[in-house]
Amino acid sequence: MSELIKVTINNKVVEVPGDYTVMDAAYVAGIDIPRLCFLKDINETSACRVCVVEIEGIRTLKNSCTVKVKDCLARGANSIVVKTNTERVKKTVKNNLELIAANHRFECWRCPREHNCELLHLLRKYNIPNTIGENNAFAKKEPIFNITDSIVLDSSKCILCGRCISACEKLAGTKVLDFNKRGFETFVGPALNHNMEDSGCIFCGKCIQACPVGAIREKDDVDVVIDLLEKKEYYLIAQTAPSVRAALGEEFGYPIGTNVEGKMYKALQELGFDDVTDTNFAADVTIMEEGTELIGRLNKFLAGEKVALPLITSCSPGWIRYIETYYPQYLDHLSSCKSPQQMQGALIKHYYADKIGVDKNKIKVVSIMPCIAKKFEARRPEMEVDGLRDVDYVLTTRELARLIKRQDIDFNNLPDAAIESPFGKYTGAGAIFGATGGVMEAALRTVKELLEKKDMKNLVISEVRGTEDGIKEATLNINGLDLNFAVVHGTVNVPEMFERINKGEKKYAFIEVMGCTGGCVNGGGQPVISAKVQDRIDVRKERAKAIYGIDDTAKLRESHKNPEVIKLYEEFLKEPCGLVSHKLLHTHYVKREKYSQE
Repeated sequence: MSELIKVTINNKVVEVPGDYTVMDAAYVAGIDIPRLCFLKDINETSACRVCVVEIEGIRTLKNSCTVKVKDCLARGANSIVVKTNTERVKKTVKNNLELIAANHRFECWRCPREHNCELLHLLRKYNIPNTIGENNAFAKKEPIFNITDSIVLDSSKCILCGRCISACEKLAGTKVLDFNKRGFETFVGPALNHNMEDSGCIFCGKCIQACPVGAIREKDDVDVVIDLLEKKEYYLIAQTAPSVRAALGEEFGYPIGTNVEGKMYKALQELGFDDVTDTNFAADVTIMEEGTELIGRLNKFLAGEKVALPLITSCSPGWIRYIETYYPQYLDHLSSCKSPQQMQGALIKHYYADKIGVDKNKIKVVSIMPCIAKKFEARRPEMEVDGLRDVDYVLTTRELARLIKRQDIDFNNLPDAAIESPFGKYTGAGAIFGATGGVMEAALRTVKELLEKKDMKNLVISEVRGTEDGIKEATLNINGLDLNFAVVHGTVNVPEMFERINKGEKKYAFIEVMGCTGGCVNGGGQPVISAKVQDRIDVRKERAKAIYGIDDTAKLRESHKNPEVIKLYEEFLKEPCGLVSHKLLHTHYVKREKYSQE
């Protein structure tokens, strides 16, 4: 740590390391400095000039988000004096905000970011008039839209902060987004505004989470679901992903990482869904299928047969788009399993429908997911059986919150509810799918126990937990063999993983890959957290605590011990990776081309 330097900010005195930025020092002093473009460790470009401060002895205003305290010292001095509230600073901030507002289309009443828009917050705080924007004498930009089934780019709301561009590069590793054109005509999008669908975008949604306004958002399906709920033409069945319960409460004022499972179930019932199920059930089924697939490949390998190892998980649709686009040569390493979302939908229509006495053709499945890529996944042509789509509609966690609010449901005062559906019963293993390393740990609990034919007594594989490293490795002895496993979270880390595989210094049996850092708890469809909060709180860790808390208190913690899963195989599927399973629960993946002209 560098030498401590005394910083006086608005007459408050603190001592901070010299490599702290002025903004960091202000935080220590309890003083708020506005910002728009700054996103810690992601976008540190000083582009918006909203965070400027006055520093004694320095003629020009300085950007507090990037200038370091030690660089503000006069020769021989060991202290600096900073002012954030002088007339000069306030006038500059207001002028910059007014210029930004002039190029922003305001429709706050219908914008999904109205309640957590960082620009709107600052405009209110500084009481900024939109004089320039409302004056027809000033030129107006032509809006540019880029719309897919998963994501919408809207240049009319973009403030050109660059946060989405940096997130695309540093978190997804795809570099799909960039500034196009120059000067007044500048806009953000793929090169030459090519369609997002085949631009190389994997729909991870990191850009949405980085955006301070509503310029990038998910394709909204709330109106479609409201229409289905009101018309009652179909039997509507909801399913909820593991990590939704760990984040939904944030949209209603709960602390980050609060488990609101009971209220979530009750809200879905109050909305008018005919049945509510839990995707955690299908997560347990996924372990039965994927675990059996792993055992099968290992047995073939040990018998000297040629087989694609390591086996790589296929639960994350963003990761699937990534490997299909950037590393299609490794597609044979992917598990053929559908994701839990798709398995749940297929099983609802081809098994559960008969159990509840409803015509499968009259069922619509609505998934509540933490991920915008799930919208793409549900629409893949492969995701249907006998002409019936596995999943009909996908709402993100954010969309569910908007649906609840629009239907005037008082979420905070709802009683906790349980669901009676057998497709709502799950183990701790099914729950931890929502955190990075969870699929790996859940699979190994079952694989180790089934191969060694003995109770593992609540096996925990701590090496694959946590968010500190983009790649985590573990070695586990299974039936006398030391097998190597790896967990990758954030597709930016995938190239390094493939390098390790290709070097061959270590042979891997199984690898879990999640498109988002932290796994699904940090999915692109989860509640957006402001840059200020992201600076100080690791949202991924807080939400993961809720997921692991469910596992810690679960009566059953291994997927193969779920009694409803056992019944499913006895009555219908017969065996994992059998004929029925392969028809309903398995699929294939395809090479994708970027910038196709077709």
